[in-house]
Amino acid sequence: MGKKVKKEVEPPPKDVFDPLLIESKTAATVVLMLSSPEEEVLAKACDGLYKFASKGDENKVTLLGLGAVEHLYKLILHENPTVRRNAIMTFGIMASNHDVKKLLRELNVTNSLISQLAPEEDVVIHEFATLCLAHMAVEYTTKVQIFEQGGLEPLIRLLGSPDPDVKKNSVECIYLLVQDFQSCAAVRALNVIPPLLELLKSEYPVIQLLALKTLEVISKDRETRIILGENEGLDCLLKILETNEFSDLHVEALAVLGNCLEDVHTLQLIQQTGGLKKLLACVGVSTVPDIQKNAAKAITKAAYDSENRKILNEEEVEKCLISLLEVDNDEVKVAASRAISAMCENLASKRVFGLQGISQLVQLLSSDNEEVKEAAVTALVYLTADSPSNASAVSEAEGIEPLVNTLSAQRDGAIANAATVLTNLAVQEPFRINIQSRGIMSALAEPLRSTNSQVQSKAAFAVAVFGCDADATTELRNAGGLGPLVKLLHSKNEGVRRNACLAVTVCASDELTAVELCRLGALDILEEINLSTGHKNKVSEAALEKLLDNNLPQKYSQMGYLSSSNIITDGFYDCGQIKPGVKLLSLEELSMQELTDRRAIIFINAKPREEACSTNILYSFVDFGLFIIKRKDFPYLSPTIMHIVFYVRKGKGKKEEEKMKEVTQIVSKVQDEINLENSHWLPPPDFILLDYINDASRTILPLTTTREQVVALAQFVADKMGGPIGRDKLHDFSWELHISEIEFELKCNVVPIGKVKKGTFCHRALLFKVIADRIGIGCSLVRGEYNRAWNEVKLVDDSPQGIAGLLLPPQEFIVDLMFEPGLLIKQGSAKADQYK
Repeated sequence: MGKKVKKEVEPPPKDVFDPLLIESKTAATVVLMLSSPEEEVLAKACDGLYKFASKGDENKVTLLGLGAVEHLYKLILHENPTVRRNAIMTFGIMASNHDVKKLLRELNVTNSLISQLAPEEDVVIHEFATLCLAHMAVEYTTKVQIFEQGGLEPLIRLLGSPDPDVKKNSVECIYLLVQDFQSCAAVRALNVIPPLLELLKSEYPVIQLLALKTLEVISKDRETRIILGENEGLDCLLKILETNEFSDLHVEALAVLGNCLEDVHTLQLIQQTGGLKKLLACVGVSTVPDIQKNAAKAITKAAYDSENRKILNEEEVEKCLISLLEVDNDEVKVAASRAISAMCENLASKRVFGLQGISQLVQLLSSDNEEVKEAAVTALVYLTADSPSNASAVSEAEGIEPLVNTLSAQRDGAIANAATVLTNLAVQEPFRINIQSRGIMSALAEPLRSTNSQVQSKAAFAVAVFGCDADATTELRNAGGLGPLVKLLHSKNEGVRRNACLAVTVCASDELTAVELCRLGALDILEEINLSTGHKNKVSEAALEKLLDNNLPQKYSQMGYLSSSNIITDGFYDCGQIKPGVKLLSLEELSMQELTDRRAIIFINAKPREEACSTNILYSFVDFGLFIIKRKDFPYLSPTIMHIVFYVRKGKGKKEEEKMKEVTQIVSKVQDEINLENSHWLPPPDFILLDYINDASRTILPLTTTREQVVALAQFVADKMGGPIGRDKLHDFSWELHISEIEFELKCNVVPIGKVKKGTFCHRALLFKVIADRIGIGCSLVRGEYNRAWNEVKLVDDSPQGIAGLLLPPQEFIVDLMFEPGLLIKQGSAKADQYK
């Protein structure tokens, strides 16, 4: 036998490293292994880091600090599927950390992750790539990146994945993306509705919930709602509501339905299929506040359309909403109140709520929750608008007191709406009186100080509504409300400014209030407003005129006109025409000025200052006191005056001299009281004017017709002011010198009209107006140019023509006081123009 040949074993190549098993117990070492060129090492290193990161957030932060994210980013596109899968798994688990997400955005990883959503990729890669994208899609910038890089389409495709985790991550990512309007519009075109509806059949509640939340967002778009209806989405939603096992999904399902109910077609469809009744029944039996709240919100959205309101009224939605007002949950009460506000646009619903819901809403005004209070009072605004019956229901429910109290609420909306409800009620006089008796004007003082324009506007309007008598304006004045009201005239908001002007117009009807408004600067502000073409309006003009009606010197100086209703009283003065915005000095201030060569100020004061009490004056005073006592008004007499009254009555049997001696001391006390009351500055008395008035009363008043009285008064005035002056002699009538002599004599620019014996147009017209006002002849006073002025009267023609017995309307005449005193010149005639 031959010899066996021994086979020699060849040694391994010198450049090949024998396999080496390495066990590492530090994350830093494993992170270093991510730089290895060996695929097996990379795969195992990524797997190890995944397990390490899964143990907690601290480990993720550790890996971030070791630079693991940058290494992993390079591996998510590795050609080896295992390495790629393990790297993406680690990425997905680490992306939940905020700092990791920040770095991922900087690395711009979204494009790489989206590329891993291809159909041929491993399901695990799909799971963790979508997980990573879902974590990152919380940030707005990442939303935009995913949209722009085409991430929506693969995400929607993965909604049909057989793996539930992929479905969950994908739908969550889509839900986050559609928060941005671009993605919201894009998903409709990508046909997202069918796969989302399919997810509602999932056995996993979290997937169903995310699908419903996504539907809620995208169904705010009308086109999307149409597609939802076409895909039988409404039936799917109603089935969820009917199924008790899905009670944890009812809130979200209602939210989606709420969006769908905005469309008339959709609501009609639900009504026709009986779905609306089921929906309302579901709400009626539910005790879950979120379901009740969302149902009310759904009704609110639907009620914005008039056709929808009709449908809801047919299904008696009012009963459902009224029952929700009594639920022991503030959010439900708020939602129900808002739904009632929306439904009040339907008159039938408004009547139903008026019969059944007002008492519940009134009760909510006393809630400790300010939002509940605001929602309830808002509903009452809509209920009481143009509805006397509902306003009566509010009063019957004892709602006036809580409404007044709501004016001091913390929320601006509640305050503004409370003011509106109260003004709605004030249309009926008994309610207005009732509201005034509850201190409404005092309660409005604080809202007038608000910085909210809506509150300011409503409060000012309420002042205009309730400030229609002296007691109300006095209450507002005492509460310090006039100052804030005047400040509102400066508002840049047109509505606030307009209502403030309206309130000033009403309040200025009271003389004391008008004086206070002027003191606070209302007159100056209104003048400024009326000089502005942008701010001026009829209300601001009316407010200015009303204030001027209680400040006739300012009115005549500024506007050059006093109507027949503007009665000139003692203290009036004419200082000539002044420009708007120029401050008019008081008569006292003018009287304190040194004598100048400027135009004289003519003043009126026909009330003499009494220096002593004569017997006749005293007895007249006593007779007046006795008259007051008979009327039981004696509490208003001072103690000293009461003493005189009873003393004189007791001493009626004594001689006149004895009585006068005995009452001398008491009379001096009366004089002291008079002096104390008149301690403020008064203009000197004009006894001549007083005589004019007495003479006119005696000679002119007895005349039978107004025409005769006007003619006689014109002749009387002309006679006192230098008589008739021929037109050709007018330049020789030296009235200026005469006035200057009076000023020099008085050492003052202020001249009583009785001193003027040579008066021109402006003096005669003023005297005519003064006496006419005292004896009851209606006339106006108009200022012209170059010291011209004239009076206008309205007279009925004594010889009516045409049909027998027909009284023609009164005609307006200018009274000639200068050339032919007593001549009545028809207004509008050529002669009238010449006189002016």
